Amino acid sequence: MITEQEQLFINYWEANRDKEKKVFRQLALGLPLGLVFALPVLLSVLFRDWYKRMVFISSTQITLILITVLGIGVFFALFRMRFKWEENEQRYKELKFKESKKA
Repeated sequence: MITEQEQLFINYWEANRDKEKKVFRQLALGLPLGLVFALPVLLSVLFRDWYKRMVFISSTQITLILITVLGIGVFFALFRMRFKWEENEQRYKELKFKESKKA
């Protein structure tokens, strides 16, 4: 027997599964959290031994650090959102199987 909440999820997922799978949407939804995840890397690089350093960071190093932080953020965002999509897809298939088995 499928509950009302499970039926709502099935209806939602049937309507939105293709939209949720698009890479641009996954990136748009996951990038803020990905950048928050990458922020400690940026802070640890910039403020590590800040009181001991007498030499400033060059512009090349800053560019490389920013590219790395952005890369970490994008990777985390895409990985997380694809994992979330796969979890929802698995749940949808299990509920559809349960629904067909009961009917």
